[in-house]
Amino acid sequence: MNLAQLNIARMRGAADSDIMKEFMDNLDYVNGLADTAPGFVWRLQDESGDATGIQAFDDPMLLINMSVWTDLENLKAYILKTGHVDFLKRRYEWFHKMETPSHVMWFVEEGHIPTLAEAKEKLTLLTEMGDTPAAFSMRRPFSADEL
Repeated sequence: MNLAQLNIARMRGAADSDIMKEFMDNLDYVNGLADTAPGFVWRLQDESGDATGIQAFDDPMLLINMSVWTDLENLKAYILKTGHVDFLKRRYEWFHKMETPSHVMWFVEEGHIPTLAEAKEKLTLLTEMGDTPAAFSMRRPFSADEL
């Protein structure tokens, strides 16, 4: 089993605004860290190389990120032990604090690439039911053995 994840964030300004410039200017760097990280399998991207042009929700200010990893340990290492952590610590400079869950994880069969519809269903499940083996957050991660 692999681990899929979706995270969403509501921008404080338009993608081309001064407030978002530093974040947007560093997307290639942060995505490159993911692409070369141990355990990385896949990430959602369009022809530009990132997912900023993909509008998955009605709100045009919501950015999405979706990826697949071999396991939670490698995902956590990427998030917390690479240059990604510097941007995570500063996220509220660019993004509003969300009232509902902003990330969700779930297990997928090896070789399965999740769809946006699947990811949105998992985020809805987490929002409505809280952490379950079918959709969970970093607050209460599950293992594939708990499915």
